[in-house]
Amino acid sequence: MLIERALKQTLQQRLTASNKVILIFGPRQAGKTTLVREVIANFGGRKLEINADELRHIDTLSSRNLDRLTQLVAGYDLLFLDEAQRVPEIGINLKILHDQIPQLRIIATGSSSLDLASQTREPLTGRTRTYQLLPLAMSELATHFNRYELDNKLENLLLFGGYPEAFSATNKADKIEYLRELTASYLFKDLLEVGAIKYSPKLRDLVRMLAFQIGSEVSINELSNKLQLHRDIVNNYIDLLEKTFVIFRLGGYSRNLRKEITRHDKVFFCDLGVRNAIIENFKPLDQREDSGRLWENFLFVERMKTQMYRGDSANRYFWRTYTGAELDYIEEKNGQLFGYEFKFSNKAANAPKIWQETYPNALFQTINRSNYLDFLLPTP
Repeated sequence: MLIERALKQTLQQRLTASNKVILIFGPRQAGKTTLVREVIANFGGRKLEINADELRHIDTLSSRNLDRLTQLVAGYDLLFLDEAQRVPEIGINLKILHDQIPQLRIIATGSSSLDLASQTREPLTGRTRTYQLLPLAMSELATHFNRYELDNKLENLLLFGGYPEAFSATNKADKIEYLRELTASYLFKDLLEVGAIKYSPKLRDLVRMLAFQIGSEVSINELSNKLQLHRDIVNNYIDLLEKTFVIFRLGGYSRNLRKEITRHDKVFFCDLGVRNAIIENFKPLDQREDSGRLWENFLFVERMKTQMYRGDSANRYFWRTYTGAELDYIEEKNGQLFGYEFKFSNKAANAPKIWQETYPNALFQTINRSNYLDFLLPTP
């Protein structure tokens, strides 16, 4: 089954309304290539698709030579460049194409915002529209399944994640095999290449340690001591993991630094299937000790996806005090503060007293198994 991606209509509109370069970032195999091919399927003109992994056009695309670039795209109305981060100096070359052949539509995808964003930010200032595509979102699945069906797929998503191939695989063994291969080839092989990592065993150890700590505050000093790496290297590795869409960081919220903890971030994985492959644990939820942490990771990432695809902006945090009071998730948007506690049961929770006293105008809600779809699938 082909799940229509939330960005499809937006990209189609952008493609026809403007000649700005469209950049799409996201992890490998999240569906970027499939999405772009759907978007341009009905484009009224000739299309040139180049996969930069194949290398055969790299010399031309990195040449800074207008004649060579013009010869490459001559006769075409649209250029689709897949895995564009592979092309040296891609930013300046796309700028040349955009400025000198303004009628040419350009779409470029990249599996690493580290390379592609850094190469395109300055040369293409004011010339781009940038989007992120992540593994399948609940909000996208909701266009194909009703709420009863979605709820029945919850355990599958918590164990095997939302990569399209893992989601569509018909049996557990195929899902696990795919995720192991994805983790080995993308998470480590490509990651090491993109980041020019010198201590690859240390990176593997770090990723595994982070996988066991989802939903918990992460201490850089503790990681540094355990890995026997300088804290700056650990920070750089974590930054790389975030820019290659392996993890997301969530900072602490505070307006009163004497009471509230903000020194450490929480770390969540972009995809729980990848996380579970890293720790080699695909046991059913009723046999796990980390179901609550999986739940928190799932709700945070899915909420973020929904808001991102809808164009809703929000500042996101967790909240904890030195006395131990805490909330799993905080949103700040339109001048309003929202506090959420995540429960993997149908239980309700009360807002901590100190939260109510410190932020009397803030709203509070428990998100549990009975109302999580309302939290992830807000009405238009």
